[in-house]
Amino acid sequence: MAASGKKQGSLLSQVDTPEDLRKLPLEKLPVLAKELREFLINTVSRTSGHLASGLGVVELTIALHYVYNTPFDQIIWDVGHQAYPHKILTGRRDQMSSIRQKNGLHPFLWRQESPYDTFSTGHASTSISEALGLALANKSLNNGKKVCAVIGDGALTGGVSFEAMNHAGDLGADMLLVLNDNEMSISESVGSLAKHLAMWLSSPIYSRLLSSGKSVLENLPLVKDLAIKAQEHLKGMVVPGTLFEELGFNYVGPIDGHDISALIPVLKNMKDLKGPQILHVVTKKGKGYQPAEEDPTKYHGVPRFDPPVGISEDSDSVVCRRYSHVFGDWLMKTAASDKALRAVTPAMCEGSGMTEFASSFPGQYFDVAIAEQHAVLLASGLAAGGLRPVVCVYSTFLQRAYDQIIHDVAIQDLPIVIAIDRAGIVGADGPTHQGMFDISYMKAVPNITFMAPSTLRDFWLMLNTAYSLGHPAAVRYPRGCGISEGFSPDDKSLIPIGRAEILRQGHEVCVLGWGPLVQETSAEFAKRELSYTVVNMRFIKPFDKDLVLNMADTHRVIITLEDGVISGGIGEAVAAFIMEKGRHPVIRCLGIPDEFVEQDSPESIYRQYGMDGSSVADLAESLDKNLMGDPGRNIFRSRSSRKVS
Repeated sequence: MAASGKKQGSLLSQVDTPEDLRKLPLEKLPVLAKELREFLINTVSRTSGHLASGLGVVELTIALHYVYNTPFDQIIWDVGHQAYPHKILTGRRDQMSSIRQKNGLHPFLWRQESPYDTFSTGHASTSISEALGLALANKSLNNGKKVCAVIGDGALTGGVSFEAMNHAGDLGADMLLVLNDNEMSISESVGSLAKHLAMWLSSPIYSRLLSSGKSVLENLPLVKDLAIKAQEHLKGMVVPGTLFEELGFNYVGPIDGHDISALIPVLKNMKDLKGPQILHVVTKKGKGYQPAEEDPTKYHGVPRFDPPVGISEDSDSVVCRRYSHVFGDWLMKTAASDKALRAVTPAMCEGSGMTEFASSFPGQYFDVAIAEQHAVLLASGLAAGGLRPVVCVYSTFLQRAYDQIIHDVAIQDLPIVIAIDRAGIVGADGPTHQGMFDISYMKAVPNITFMAPSTLRDFWLMLNTAYSLGHPAAVRYPRGCGISEGFSPDDKSLIPIGRAEILRQGHEVCVLGWGPLVQETSAEFAKRELSYTVVNMRFIKPFDKDLVLNMADTHRVIITLEDGVISGGIGEAVAAFIMEKGRHPVIRCLGIPDEFVEQDSPESIYRQYGMDGSSVADLAESLDKNLMGDPGRNIFRSRSSRKVS
């Protein structure tokens, strides 16, 4: 099929909006699903992105837009991994080739992109709370809008989901929650019996019968209690909905999420039911593409690939040594010699390089699902109990556990290591996933030692150092490959706390950098033969104050370089310290300005904000040149050449 989706005579080419979809006869929808799935595979294989989740909800997406009058009615997709079919059916089919690229479609849902995107999403477990808020607003405004939240892909494991369900059940708001269960295989329970049961449980007749029965029994409490127990017992034998009903939801399901003929009538019934409803649909992640069905984790987020071949193991994406690989190796090495080590992750085993560790040390490994707060709290309990926990979490998701970092780690002064993966710019996943805030929010917390490696050797030694402290420590590191020079998995060295290292000794201009960008800057200075100083600061907290003062005393220009936001960042802290001590070099803080960073390649983003090696070198030369004729700024000027001989 052509990537544009405009194959002559195809149904998909006729569907530019859900209104077009609703004009199709029911019997045509399975054909549309087949074409949509083919289009999705062909497109994502060329652009990279999330694949398996979207393949699993093709029929569900069609059914929801067929039944609900979107965008008047409101559908909220939790996380957004599974939203590609939704984008295709809501007027963005011909833009799918631009997804995750600069000025292209957003990788997740985005309110400013389409009226069909009710909320911008990217983090898990938010949809039920948002749906409840919408339902309450609609009721207050009496506007007749229906609300549906689709949650799945592990998002129901987030505690905020249950907080929202508890509240929704208490308020009795009119809303539908679709639980997309893509971990359970479709067994005989999701057959004709379950289909007919779902139809019955979702029908107005059953709802009226249940209500009238409760009315009749209202004055007969003993009989009423017996009847309710009998109903729950009988229903519990055939449907796994007791938990949801205890939270106040009317449970229907499970039904086959790939059977449009079953989905549509049940959704039509449930759309108009009063109170909070939950429909349990069972889908297969990666449906319709065999490699994704066999390994949905591998095909969750994919690089570019050839669909007939699949993702190649010897592609460029796996030949380098990644920070996540080194982290996994460090865990293996350390756990082999220290039985007290415990590794904790909130559903990021594969992405964080912990797969081998989980297999080799199952008793020392905890995957707590999408529950970052619980991950940090669990680590606190482990540490207080005498063990040595290491929590690995992506920077953007660690934001959710900030209170626990303060209240349950730092105040308690517990020996916990927080490995902050995907720190800094991550690129194509866009504003919701850039790890650009951890420096500013972590450095403000007392009792935490905070480090940022510029090479893989740095990283290994920092993990050693953090683990040895016996106090809270965090190491932030980027996604992707690192500089391997000097790295050895047998190195047991530690880094003196708060000690920076000088990469290049020069004069006039000094760059103080945290993370790999400082290595790129040093290499660019060497390439241009610029005799400026470059310092690998290594420690965000405590930073090397003695060295910073020395640089301020001997250089006319100080440039700070960090892979995070400038506001509240380490550059501002260093600048304030220099000024407080009465030094007056020209200071420039480089980092992310006060704005969210859209999707693009990291290299392009760094160039945009002047953070790449070439841009830093240009700035350094410009500042040096502009100050050459200023007598007030010339007191540190060396007589030697500004070029390296």
